[in-house]
Amino acid sequence: MHLKRINDGNLSFINSKLAAVIKSNIMKIHHIRNATMIIETGGHVILVDPMLGAKGTAGPPFTLFRFKPKRNPIVDLPENSQPVLDKVTHCLITHKHPDHIDKVAEAFLKKKDIPVTCSVLDEALFKKKGLNIVQTVDYWKHDNFLGGKIEGIPARHGYGYVAKPMGNVMGFYLEFPNEPSLYLSSDTIYTDDVDKVLKDYKPDISVVASGTAQLDFFQPLLMRVEDIIKFTKTAPGKVIANHLEAVNHCPTKRLDLKARFNKEGLSDKTFIPEDGDIILF
Repeated sequence: MHLKRINDGNLSFINSKLAAVIKSNIMKIHHIRNATMIIETGGHVILVDPMLGAKGTAGPPFTLFRFKPKRNPIVDLPENSQPVLDKVTHCLITHKHPDHIDKVAEAFLKKKDIPVTCSVLDEALFKKKGLNIVQTVDYWKHDNFLGGKIEGIPARHGYGYVAKPMGNVMGFYLEFPNEPSLYLSSDTIYTDDVDKVLKDYKPDISVVASGTAQLDFFQPLLMRVEDIIKFTKTAPGKVIANHLEAVNHCPTKRLDLKARFNKEGLSDKTFIPEDGDIILF
């Protein structure tokens, strides 16, 4: 599996040989912002967990005291996001929180009538919002998806009591013909279910929400850094760390996580994309 990170939306600096490869049938992952990414695979352009509003438009701060209160998102969309958003053919949503689908994203999906796949537990809510729900996924049940397969993976959104009010979340395990398998773990801590997928399914690419989000009270909502390291060491393939530096309740910084990956000897298997980066597989 050949990989390259690109942070120039027009790809103008890539030599002609690499440009030819990019046009071939390989997987491209565009990191947009937070958990929002776009997967280009087999002619499909799949938008994941869209938070598409401008800086400060998605809602009030998630914390007022523990971290500096700022309206979310705390950064704008990258300038190179619109061309690939214009190509979106499908959407995957892991759960209903506003940093995974905001009002602007809802309007975008409805205007373009984008087919949406989500958890069976979120179907009624998203249909009520007017989204075009064409497929629902249940935990540990696989289904056909865009010429490949999709399976719902349980996720636990927080340590201890806080996971209950945070509600249901679903990760996705994706397989496409002749392309890398992909595990979107979603907003979760490290659980036996996460461990099972990493060890038994052996995904080629695993995505881990790494911002260690916290509210003003209770334990973190996402993996602590030690569990991010555990996830990365356990993952058999490459790991993409996202959900960083885009909402005000996520204290973990890219540079700090990069330093820790370096210390643990994990740099060669990890990507910590900047907003707007493209990763080729």
